[in-house]
Amino acid sequence: MLYREPGSSWWPLLWGPAFAVAGYLVELVTGPASVALWTIVGLGLTLGAVLWVYGRVKTGSVVLTAEEAQFGREKMPVAMIEACSDVGAPAGARVLGGGWSVPKGTTAVPLRLRDGAVVLGWARDPEAFLAALRRVVRR
Repeated sequence: MLYREPGSSWWPLLWGPAFAVAGYLVELVTGPASVALWTIVGLGLTLGAVLWVYGRVKTGSVVLTAEEAQFGREKMPVAMIEACSDVGAPAGARVLGGGWSVPKGTTAVPLRLRDGAVVLGWARDPEAFLAALRRVVRR
């Protein structure tokens, strides 16, 4: 593996239990508290966080190996990439990974394919991604 960016970390899973404990403690200070209610609230918030984090990991990850580049759910053989340096990003270029635009918090990385088309890859650290990509793409 030459380069990897996770779409998200798993620490947001702690938000649900933390909010539930905080809610329970506030309720406990003001009167009788319901353990069952706050347990259900904590589990519900945790389930929501699991779905959110899983979605971010699936759609926001970038992985580069010597054979393949993966942006979100889309995989592309590195052999299809003709150039990664001095490639302009034309308006309307297709974004790899299936989104309408590059994910929030990332920077577009224009890539010219062997068929002449320009597509937009993306990375949080585009310089590190391009440095890794240049090791397998000669231009």
